[in-house]
Amino acid sequence: MEECSTGALVPAVKVEPILSSIGGSVDPCSSDLGRLTEEKGMSEVDKDLLCPICMQIVKDAFLTACGHSFCYMCIITHLSNKSDCPCCAQSLSKNQLFPNFLLDKLLKKTSAQQISKSASPVEHFRQALQQGCEVSIKELDTLLALLAEKKRKMEQEEAERNMQILLDFLNCLRKQKVQELNEVQSHLQFLKEDLSVVERRRMDLYRARDRYSVRQRMLGGDDSVNGARNAWPSSIDNNTSALRVRGGTSSWNIQGRGLQRNDALSASDSQYVNQSGLAVARKKRVHALFDELQECYLQKRRQMNQPYSQLERDRTVIPREGYSTGLADFQSVLTTLTRYSRMRVIAELRHEDLFHSANIVSSIEFDRDYELFATAGVSKCIKVFDFSSVVNDPADMHTAVVEMPTRSKLSCLSWNKFTKNHIASTDYEGIVTVWDVDTRQSVMEYEEHEKRAWSVDFSCTEPSMLVSGSDDCKVKVWCTKQEASVLNIDMKANICCVKYNPGSSNCIAVGSADHHIHYYDLRNVSQPLHVFTGHRKTVSYVKFLSNYELASASTDSTLRLWNVKDNIPVRTFKGHTNEKNFVGLTVNNEYIACGSETNEVFVYHKEISKPVTWHRFGSPDMEDTEDDAGSYFISAVCWKSDSPTMLTANSQGTIKVLVLAA
Repeated sequence: MEECSTGALVPAVKVEPILSSIGGSVDPCSSDLGRLTEEKGMSEVDKDLLCPICMQIVKDAFLTACGHSFCYMCIITHLSNKSDCPCCAQSLSKNQLFPNFLLDKLLKKTSAQQISKSASPVEHFRQALQQGCEVSIKELDTLLALLAEKKRKMEQEEAERNMQILLDFLNCLRKQKVQELNEVQSHLQFLKEDLSVVERRRMDLYRARDRYSVRQRMLGGDDSVNGARNAWPSSIDNNTSALRVRGGTSSWNIQGRGLQRNDALSASDSQYVNQSGLAVARKKRVHALFDELQECYLQKRRQMNQPYSQLERDRTVIPREGYSTGLADFQSVLTTLTRYSRMRVIAELRHEDLFHSANIVSSIEFDRDYELFATAGVSKCIKVFDFSSVVNDPADMHTAVVEMPTRSKLSCLSWNKFTKNHIASTDYEGIVTVWDVDTRQSVMEYEEHEKRAWSVDFSCTEPSMLVSGSDDCKVKVWCTKQEASVLNIDMKANICCVKYNPGSSNCIAVGSADHHIHYYDLRNVSQPLHVFTGHRKTVSYVKFLSNYELASASTDSTLRLWNVKDNIPVRTFKGHTNEKNFVGLTVNNEYIACGSETNEVFVYHKEISKPVTWHRFGSPDMEDTEDDAGSYFISAVCWKSDSPTMLTANSQGTIKVLVLAA
């Protein structure tokens, strides 16, 4: 993707210089009288002493033949442009200017008087001493005593002020630390409550396990009891079981079937070891993201510090008395976050075309039922694959079930959320096309965009409505029942992505080259509902996680999560690299995934700003060097509903089916 620039201009600060009557700038009078005029006002200075041009006290007074006095520089500057008197408009030349010595003398005397009036008593006393004023020793002693007392008072006041500043600082610091202490105490109280609840919950689980063991003993005899205990070693007899194993004998050997019992015990130990290893791995993931998890926990506990609702209690197998929604939400985050640590490839295919060497897959999308997926890119062809066949059949059997050639390179696809066989596309010529996959023919073609169209999206609530965005700075809303657009939004920057809110056909999010996301209500497009700012470069993708959660991707190498209900930023995600290309963005209820220009796929949890895991595409050609492999980038990604399975494609035309794994 080429970065689009809107050429923003830096606002200029308007300066108003002092101009002469003819428009030429003059040097403002910097004399003492000039400053006094500003400070004292015109009431104390005779207005006749002002230069008619610069309106300051005359400096280097010169008299004209017509009898008017001006500053020398003012009148010279005026006569360099005009040949008349600024006051009476009579003809005037530089030869008709004469020094006004009387006015200069008067100005100096006036200046001295003004300075004398404004001088401080100390200045008067200093001048008197310099001029030889006689002062007796007694008078000097009195003055020195007064000065010493004045100095003492000033030092006292200065010390008091300094002490007050120190006191204010210490009080402010104390207040801040008290707030921090209160916050820490609040956090400790959350932890105390939650530790008590979780410990009680854990004991309930242990008791339930033991009750199950007793029930199995009553129903199935000793064998069932022993099997249950092997599978679920209770907290009570853990130490006893360990001693039996270490001692090399088992009480079951006395019954004459020691070999079978020892085998059963070994299988149980193996399962226990596997579970322990998994628990250790999950703990490591917790420690790796500890700071982010801590902030997530505290945020949820602060915001949701209330008991579980009755409906939420009914959803659990065992009632969680005292459980807060904040703790429950955090436990859900912790569970989903630590469940996966990597991505595993379960299928791979090549998006090859015999007639086109370029294989960049620009868009990959699942259909309504997540049974088929379609790909499109620079090869000028829409290919539809059967997902189950791609996953289950051998690698050399991956062929498209439908192929639809197009006139131009494709930029985006969007399946109709109601009509399974309808899919929309946008191309580099600005054409928006609706296709029927069953007949492999176009149903509608819209050619109103004047430049390349980057994005298209079908409404989730209105089957016939779709929206598109283009480099012509226009967002257009279409209806498959009409041949022309039904709505047009003119914007000031190239449109890179558009998306309907899944809960409303009236609201759309628009990402553009002005670095912003514009959120519109289509019932009033005169101005957006809100403009989300924060990205530093072009916004390349927008996707909704829910009716109020919006994710965005930008070429500033960040993803951002926004709340469109409260119009606030929620979180910024960093880890991948994206500076110039479309690298894809996909979301589900919990996870956000995107590509990277390092040929890697990154997965983020929506509550954590760091990547949960990532997967690097390997070069399928053995002769490719590492440098060549580094030139590829991920170009499209798509989750399979809310499952841990995801479709990914890169600029080399390689398509992989990835699944999150432990």
